[in-house]
Formats: sequence, C-alpha cells, structure tokens
Amino acid sequence: MSMLAAALLLAACKPTAPQAPAKPADAATATPAATADAPKAGKPAASDAHDNLNAVAWVQRSAEYAAVTTTIYTAATAHLDAALKSGESALAEGEQSAAKAKLPPAVVMDVDETVLDNSPYQARLIADGKEFEDLTWDQWVAEKKARPVPGVVAFAKAAEAKGITVLYISNRAEHLQAATLANLREAGLPVKNDEVFLGLGTFVADCEQNGSEKLCRRKLAGQKYRVLMQFGDQLGDFVQILANTPEARADLSAKYAGWWGQRWWMLPNPTYGSWEPALFNNEWAQPVEARRASKRAALRLDR
Repeated sequence: MSMLAAALLLAACKPTAPQAPAKPADAATATPAATADAPKAGKPAASDAHDNLNAVAWVQRSAEYAAVTTTIYTAATAHLDAALKSGESALAEGEQSAAKAKLPPAVVMDVDETVLDNSPYQARLIADGKEFEDLTWDQWVAEKKARPVPGVVAFAKAAEAKGITVLYISNRAEHLQAATLANLREAGLPVKNDEVFLGLGTFVADCEQNGSEKLCRRKLAGQKYRVLMQFGDQLGDFVQILANTPEARADLSAKYAGWWGQRWWMLPNPTYGSWEPALFNNEWAQPVEARRASKRAALRLDR
C-alpha cells in the first residue's frame, strides 16, 4: 500500500487556476468553503493562467500523473469485493439511509479532474493569456473532447461488472448535462441512464443546499443506494466543509483518516481547488498581487 499512500498524498497538492461553479460549504459559517468541479466563473485574473503553467504541464506531460491516478484506481478496483461485503457506507453521518443494507450498491464519482481531464481547456487559458469564463467553458464542454483520467475506465467497468451503479455528482450546470453524458459515454465510462448524473441544480426534496454544495445530492444518492466508495479531487466532494481555512480543512480530512484508501479515494488536481482561496481568506475580490502575497506568506520554509 506504500504506492497508494504516496498517490493519496500527492492528491493534496493543487495550485491556482480556474475554478468551477464552486462548491462552498455550509453557509452557517462566516468563512465560505468552496470545492471545485470545473473552473469558477470570474475569479482568477488572466495573469493567474500563467501561474498555472507547471501544474497543467504536469497533468498533461508527466508520466508521474498517469502513474498516480492509475495506482489509485487499480487499488480501488482491488477493494471492490471487500467494500461489497463490508456492509459499510462511504457517506458521512446523516447522508446515508438507515436502510442501507437493503439498497443496491453504488460508487459516487465527481466528474471534472476525477473522471474527465479538462487540462486542455486550462492549457488554452495559459496559451491565450485568458481567465476562466462561462462562455469559453461551455464551448469546451460542448466539444466533448475531455479524455478519461488514466485508470478510471477500467475501474468503472469493473464496478459495473459487479452490479455496482456508477453515479456522477458534478457541479457542471444543468444545460451542460447532455454534452457531459455524451462525453462520458464516448470516453468509455458506463452511464446506466440519465438519472445517474446528479448535476448542479438537481432538486432534492426537504434538503437545501447553497450554491454548488454537494451535500443534498450525496443524501439523494444515499436514499437510493448504499454508497461503497466516493471519488473526487476536492475535499468537498466527500464531505460538507463548514469553514474553508487550511486548519479546518486539515482537521476535517484527519477526522476521516481511516476512510482514505478504503471508502474515499482522492485524485490529484494541482490546477485549481478550494484549498487556494483558503489561503487568502476566500476573498477573490482582492487584487491578484494581494492573493499571491497571501499564498507566499502561507509557504512553509522550515528555515
């Protein structure tokens, strides 16, 4: 498992870039927590795209990136039988139906940077010196060119072969659903029917969610299935974040330390994520120079 441990450790790294319809955590706190699926509208300045050069180049051109994601999905595949037999759920307390033993099995997967690789879109931002925009993001999604993350197709097909439904919980907007499902199918991912896609705006009775939070959609999945595993590239893909600060995020991750590599599987995304605004108090309105200064100040020098 040493290889898997290294892979999961790498999954924690995530430099600046486009963020998606964010997935903020509970509005109950004064510190908004956001997770990201795809890039987030109107946040990074154009110059930030260049800040993202190394991260995007690593995803696209390094052998290490594919090795990490393949390691994660290979290990998860090997764990499927144990997950089926365990009777346990990968959903946090309050998200899984109490009658889970009677429910069919499923795995929950985030889409962007977990199942589909959108690095070409971010590479275009770098090449063109632009920032994320809804228009260009929608155009990218409509192209249906996102490739599968290395290792994911084999895992998803192995799960399907064992009678496990693959659910996709994504923060892609509702009008992007058809293109997203087509892209998933063209990439070789199993899509049982349109209902397995729970996108942004999915209605969940008796549950309120703010912005792009995934809490209600995880609860919906937990009402219909026993969720064996969850996959994502952001902490908020797995559990509700109450305060988006580095310390609170670390504490929340540590709380579920025994679930990583068993029920929860983190994929590496060094290109964007809610870890970044946590370093500058979630204040995207700050000038880019101020945000950079906060990130530099957060670096651990050990000297």
